[in-house]
Amino acid sequence: MAAELTAPELIAKHRPTLDQALEAIRTRAYWSPHPEHPKAYGEHGSLDAAAGKAAFDALLGTRLDLGQAGTDDWVGGEISPYGIELGVSYPHVDLDVLLPAMKAGQPAWRDAGAEVRAVVCLEILKRISDRTHEFAHAVMHTSGQAFLMAFQAGGPHAQDRGLEAVAYAYAEQVRTPESAEWSKPQGKRDPLVLTKNFTPVPRGIGLVIGCNTFPTWNGYPGLFASLATGNAVLVKPHPRAVLPLALTVRIAREVLAEAGFAADLVALAAERPGEGIAKALATRPEIRIIDYTGSTSFGDWLEANARQAQVYTEKAGVNTVIVHSTDDYKGMLSNLAFSLSLYSGQMCTTPQNLLIPREGILTDQGPKTFDEVTADLARAVDGLLGDDARANALLGAIVNPDVKARLEAAAGLGEVALASREISNPEFPDAVVRTPVIVKLDGAKPDAEAAYMSECFGPVSFAVALDSVTDAVELLRRTVREKGAMTVGAYTTDSEVERAIEEVCLEEAAQLSFNLTGGVFVNQTAAFSDFHGSGGNPAANAALCDGAFVANRFRVVEVRHQG
Repeated sequence: MAAELTAPELIAKHRPTLDQALEAIRTRAYWSPHPEHPKAYGEHGSLDAAAGKAAFDALLGTRLDLGQAGTDDWVGGEISPYGIELGVSYPHVDLDVLLPAMKAGQPAWRDAGAEVRAVVCLEILKRISDRTHEFAHAVMHTSGQAFLMAFQAGGPHAQDRGLEAVAYAYAEQVRTPESAEWSKPQGKRDPLVLTKNFTPVPRGIGLVIGCNTFPTWNGYPGLFASLATGNAVLVKPHPRAVLPLALTVRIAREVLAEAGFAADLVALAAERPGEGIAKALATRPEIRIIDYTGSTSFGDWLEANARQAQVYTEKAGVNTVIVHSTDDYKGMLSNLAFSLSLYSGQMCTTPQNLLIPREGILTDQGPKTFDEVTADLARAVDGLLGDDARANALLGAIVNPDVKARLEAAAGLGEVALASREISNPEFPDAVVRTPVIVKLDGAKPDAEAAYMSECFGPVSFAVALDSVTDAVELLRRTVREKGAMTVGAYTTDSEVERAIEEVCLEEAAQLSFNLTGGVFVNQTAAFSDFHGSGGNPAANAALCDGAFVANRFRVVEVRHQG
């Protein structure tokens, strides 16, 4: 059957967007083709709010048949952190049937070339974007994010990260020309002449191991980086967050088929409860690329054991903010309060340790002691979350019982500056919603180190009293070096302190933000401009997104002809 989407049509439709993305990653300026506001959707084939909610509701209790090779069972069991049983079932696959089918589609996908692969990926992203409202509900009810965050982070921001990966992948593939005429002079003799052809070839099948908290935002970079470089992609979602990635796979398969390629180039590997297929999948010889977001222990296992694959991991880290001085005390407190509260601290970029000199800090409101800073921050969080409706919109729901247990245990680790409280959600009475806890620790006491030198994922922060800012800088260095960090923040009006903190972050490869007091927060990054992670400290061995994230997903094979 002839392709319904021809390459010239796709290039005409999407090449301008690809060119804009290429320019954005070159300049690092703000740009996004995906609207953040829910009201921007509803025209030109996209679903508006009502249609998106209806589409999500229609999925509940259904079987999501993807038509993949090797389906041998149906699995499911997702329960929303808001208390809803999704009841969606997904294909379980026989890998010995599916993986050969996936490999069979790669030669034609490889031969299509970098530009065609890029515009097919952009068509997939466009169709996902048109259904952003539907995806928002799917992300909300698998991750526990509040609706607006699920809409933005799970929708346009995730789509931006996918497009960014496609742009980097395209740029790296076309760095080498498709062909060259080579002529070497030989003096009086005829020159040596060769025609050389250069083809980017895929490594094999890419495996995306999804996470519970940001299934699309963390899943799309690896998925689209591998697909755009010619690899088939097998998506293994987190068992509690299958639906957003299953919808992604379904759309990708539809577009691939319409463009004349094998639908099995993208497939889903859902698992039975407790089956734990990630280890078996990750070590199969067909799997040549792995993208993983999750715990340090399993990330370390992948790096050590999946030796046949190129492994990209984002693991745990201990994010730190040094509070030394500020010329906008109110703005600093407001910014930190929001950063600690957003999505109940269930972000890999949320600050955990606030390092504050024991004698206090200098501010535009005069000197503030350590106790005053922590008390004022507690009041700022209380003020931000004092209204339950506003609190629900910022906090979302606790994603799983482990986070709740850590939150409850944290209060016993030191003096509580801000106690966590329970908030009811009238729309979803079974949702577990908790405000953050802030615990004061004495950095000079050895028993406090066990707390602040370990990641406590969730709405838990430690205000750590230290003898001096020099001690804070050295603790920052040790924390990043030993535990890793996705983000570092600092507040200082002293240029020497600023230089010292920056030097640590340059040496230890940690992304750093200074003196954020407005609407930009340390735990948020913008695609095309900000790097998420650095790949240079233990929190992650890759950055989203740079050339290194895509360049080793393919190799260039040269074919020479004489004459």
